[in-house]
Amino acid sequence: MTGRVELSSGTERSSSIGSFTMTIMQSTPVAPSPSASHAGKFLTFALGNEEFGIEILRVREIIKLMEITAVPHMPAYVRGVINLRGQVIAVADLRSAFGMPTAPATDCTCIIVVELRSDAGRLNMGLVVDRVSEVCNIRAESIDEAPVFGSAVKPECILGMGKIGSGVKLLLDIDRVFPATLRAAFAPFAE
Repeated sequence: MTGRVELSSGTERSSSIGSFTMTIMQSTPVAPSPSASHAGKFLTFALGNEEFGIEILRVREIIKLMEITAVPHMPAYVRGVINLRGQVIAVADLRSAFGMPTAPATDCTCIIVVELRSDAGRLNMGLVVDRVSEVCNIRAESIDEAPVFGSAVKPECILGMGKIGSGVKLLLDIDRVFPATLRAAFAPFAE
């Protein structure tokens, strides 16, 4: 019988007791990738042909597209607010926020209500997306670092690139997608 135990350093040694041999590999510990801490379950959704993911723990609910009341002097990507069971929730169009062309609403267009962190506390915000895909469990080894080019999304807004099957999903850091000034504007509605 042979066993293998890893320690931290850089050599290998063996020890035998009767028919049992144990090899101890001493190796230098490897720091986990920054993306490793983002492993877990993600709600995935589409904007056009691009696929995105948000940490499932940040998702409060998914609702069908409803009437949105416009709010003056907001950034163009903020469609307005909705009244969701007595709570006023700001609604942003992710296509517009990412500089993508507009698209007509379909039966699949919906609002993902997510929880943002702000100085005032937790703030729920609605995100208009083309369609919701699925909930995926993405392991750390399936997440690569965010690219510095090739996406409509600013690199600092991306947690990583989740490889799922033959596809790739951009995993969003939802707090960084929306500037602190916008979160502050809706702070009176924070929980």
